Amino acid sequence: MTAASETVVEPRQWLRGDGVLAAAMVMVAVQLVWKFDLVRRTYFRQDDFTFIARGLENGLTWDYLMRAEYGHLMPGPFGVHWAMGRLGVYNDVLMHVITIVLMGAAALALLRLLFLLYGSRPAILIPFAFYLLTPMTISSLSWWAVVIETLPFQVALPMALAAHVLYVRTRRFRHALAAAGWTVFAMVFFVKAPFIPVLAFVLTAGWLGGVRRWQWPAWALYAAVVAGYAAILFPAVFTSVQLTNDTVQPSLPPLAVAAAFAWRLFSGSLVASSFGGPWRWHPIGDDYAIAATPDAAIWAGLGAAALVVALTVRHRRRAWLAWLMLLGYFLLADVVPVMIGRIEQLGPDLGGFELRYIAPTASLLAVVLALAFIPREGERPLRIVWIPLAAVFAAGSIWSITQYARLPLGEHVKSYIETGRVALRRAPEGLVVLDTHVPAKVVYPIFFYDYALASKVLGPIATRPVTWVRQLDGPLRNLMTFDERGRLRPVNIEGLTVPPGAACRPIGSVPERFRLPLPLPQGTWTVQVSYLNPRPARLTLGLGSGSAQVEAGKDLGWTYATVKGSGQELTISSPGGAHPCVGEIRIGVPMPAKNGTAIPLQPVTG
Repeated sequence: MTAASETVVEPRQWLRGDGVLAAAMVMVAVQLVWKFDLVRRTYFRQDDFTFIARGLENGLTWDYLMRAEYGHLMPGPFGVHWAMGRLGVYNDVLMHVITIVLMGAAALALLRLLFLLYGSRPAILIPFAFYLLTPMTISSLSWWAVVIETLPFQVALPMALAAHVLYVRTRRFRHALAAAGWTVFAMVFFVKAPFIPVLAFVLTAGWLGGVRRWQWPAWALYAAVVAGYAAILFPAVFTSVQLTNDTVQPSLPPLAVAAAFAWRLFSGSLVASSFGGPWRWHPIGDDYAIAATPDAAIWAGLGAAALVVALTVRHRRRAWLAWLMLLGYFLLADVVPVMIGRIEQLGPDLGGFELRYIAPTASLLAVVLALAFIPREGERPLRIVWIPLAAVFAAGSIWSITQYARLPLGEHVKSYIETGRVALRRAPEGLVVLDTHVPAKVVYPIFFYDYALASKVLGPIATRPVTWVRQLDGPLRNLMTFDERGRLRPVNIEGLTVPPGAACRPIGSVPERFRLPLPLPQGTWTVQVSYLNPRPARLTLGLGSGSAQVEAGKDLGWTYATVKGSGQELTISSPGGAHPCVGEIRIGVPMPAKNGTAIPLQPVTG
């Protein structure tokens, strides 16, 4: 057996057509085919709509790209979202193609690193299979915003380390430049990228013959790259305006919250998924789920992990360093950014079972498994350990991923968007749409505010001009709104009705009083007034201490007013002397008319 540090692999040697490479390529192909069945059923969700809307609102400027999103600097994803908005807006086919290409590229990058470290040894297929099969990455594949952050990082991490390995072995500085370039590429997409040089340092110290004086130009280059990134990141973190119109003030949560989150993420997510878990999922809406690892499985996983670490440390000379590298990376790269950024909003249980926070760690864990398990010179194989572990892991992974794939995934959200697309195409000319929040299954209003409005989510796919209104004021024609399934329906004012008398009631400059069937509490109310006017007029409406002025047209029609107030009496006057004549009055909340004809009649499915 040869050590990783003693195995000299020429840059192109890993491309030899041997059996190990052939087996690895078959494994990659099988993984892509298997997971494509899940990927093709995904759709845009939550942040995706917000990021695409922001991309459409902005040019491809430095300010747009360098806005820190809750502690994450991600010009690469912002650039992709900007382009996506101009390539079909919600082009899920393009999304799926990019996802599969990046998955394949990430797998090949890891394979290249393993070949460089260990040569064409069948043993490398074990950690490689772990990466291809682990459920650790599966939930992140169903969220486009996560895909476009984490998968480029999973390409760049092994490529940067591979370039550094070549630099150490050949002393050619161009490989150090390549390592720095891949690190910069990772930084463009993901906040965890600055830890790549740290991993390269540990790899060098433990398995590549140690850090030497002649390597200092490379370490200086890596340090300069990290320093440059920090110089851009920290000002952006403290000055970027979020959706709440507030600047982020990064701070550590209470110690109890931080400890609970770190423990949950370690035991219920990292360790559990390393053994094929979580086995059970907790759906978040229809299109996503977090881990719901059973308590018994958590403790069993911790026990098994302790046994594996103990055995490898006993029988592998530097296994302790491999596990320490993984633990350090987990604490600094996986735990700290989330702890500072958003754990107080999510809570330790919800955040601790989010596999997307550790999904990029899967490629590093595969490398750690190789470093800890693959024997070096004078070490005996540990088949008695890894064969049963591999069997348990494979069975658990297939079960966990199959369970996740049973979710509806993007089916319902895509139905809403595509139904809205058809509705906007078939709607009458001069359409006026009451702009309301889309259902929470599409975009959560409590998180995304105005970016959860239909004008932001569905407006970009309208093929004809549409007038969007946040409140109803004046005589509006062709007024409709979206229902919970994405169809356009007429607007109905649900609440109280003052029925018309035998004839319409003339209105003059002295307020006419209309008694409501029930008193209204303090609030913002929409009033619909039907009229028959000899000529256009202006109406003044009063409800308690609140009032509003609106226009009323000529002949038969209706006008709307939005009034803030309370009481059991509505007053209407017309100071202009036009003497309009008022009929039925409705006051309440505008809603999609349940009995109104929907456009289209049935939601789009399939």
